This record gives sequence, structure tokens and C-alpha cells, in this order.
Amino acid sequence: MGSAADMLKPTEAAVVARVALRDVNRVIDERILPEGFFSLDDGRRIAATACTLISFYFDSAKRLTSEERLFAIREIGRRLYKSRAALAVLVDEDWIVRDDFLTIDLAPFVQRTKERMERLAAAREMVVSDPEVLGGAPVVRGTRVPVHDVAASVAGGLPMDRILAAYPLLDMDKIELAAIYAEANPARGRPRASNELPQGAVVVTDRPVPRRRKAR
Repeated sequence: MGSAADMLKPTEAAVVARVALRDVNRVIDERILPEGFFSLDDGRRIAATACTLISFYFDSAKRLTSEERLFAIREIGRRLYKSRAALAVLVDEDWIVRDDFLTIDLAPFVQRTKERMERLAAAREMVVSDPEVLGGAPVVRGTRVPVHDVAASVAGGLPMDRILAAYPLLDMDKIELAAIYAEANPARGRPRASNELPQGAVVVTDRPVPRRRKAR
């Protein structure tokens, strides 16, 4: 198992592996993930390298049988566990598994995990939380822009140009990182109602929008 710094929350593992949160829990509950790649002590934690196995298991479901996928996970799992190296080093190793006539290369999944972990690390670095700023809500470093507000705009399908116009202190990269951070760290409870705009946000339009009447 990796160091404490390499252990992810289930929501973080879901972001890195690009799967649903329920899939992360499934690979643990159904023992798809080998022992040593997760911990159940004081909450679930998943090794960063395990995201390679999780991503492979679900992405290859349409091409490989369950038995073939589990075989590859066992073989690659042994190599990952034995290596204990950083992802930046692991990408240069051989991740091919052979079983009779079947050949599976997990190198693309190792590379993807490395890239997603780097984005998650960048998102963590960009976000700060200070009790003196918006009651401790996560904000983009150097601003008072709430990360989850930005992420909600992205999730709601708001065009990027409108998001950029609403948050002129941000660029496309920061908006993407905000979405990654919010997905990895979902806000708890219902958002507080407020009539104030966060610092850095501007009004795109003040045209009133009539409420839709419920169909009878």
C-alpha cells in the first residue's frame, strides 16, 4: 500500500479513475481490487495506483470477459504492489500481461492515472479554505470565488464564455480545476441562500426570468 499521501478518498479515486463513486465502492465490496490497494481503517481509502486497475476493469468491460479482466488485475496488481514506485516512474515500465493467446497492455491506464493525479494535485494546490473568508468555504487561491459555485456552473452546462464572463479572475484552466476539486470533494449539505455575489463574479444579465408553471 502507498503512503498516506498516496491514499485517496473514494470520491477522489472516482475522479482519477473516471468512474462513478458507486463503482469505486463496488471494486472494494466485491473484492475486485486486490488486498493492499485499499484500507477500511477510519473510513475507506484507496491507493492512487489502484485507480489504474479500477479504470481498466470498467473501461474494458465491453471487450474482455470478467475472468480476463480479473486475471489482468491480479497480475498487474502484483507488479504495482511490489514496485511501490511513484506514478511518474511507473509509466516507463512494462505493463503487458499475457495469458496464452491473450495480450493486454495496461500502459495507457497507468499513463491516464498519472495525468489525472497531476490534475487533482493542481486542483488541491489552487483551492484554499480560510475561516475568515466566506466562512471557510473552499475558494480559488487569491480570490473569494467559491469553488463549488464555479463547478455548479460547469455541471449545469453553462457555456464557458459565460462562466469566464461571470468570473473574470479565472481562466479556463482554473475553471476546470475547480470542477475537478468539487467533484473530488462534494459540498456537504444544502448551499446557503445569499443575495450577495462572491468577489470576482459579475452580473451577466439582470433580465428577470419568469418561473415556469407546473403542468396540470
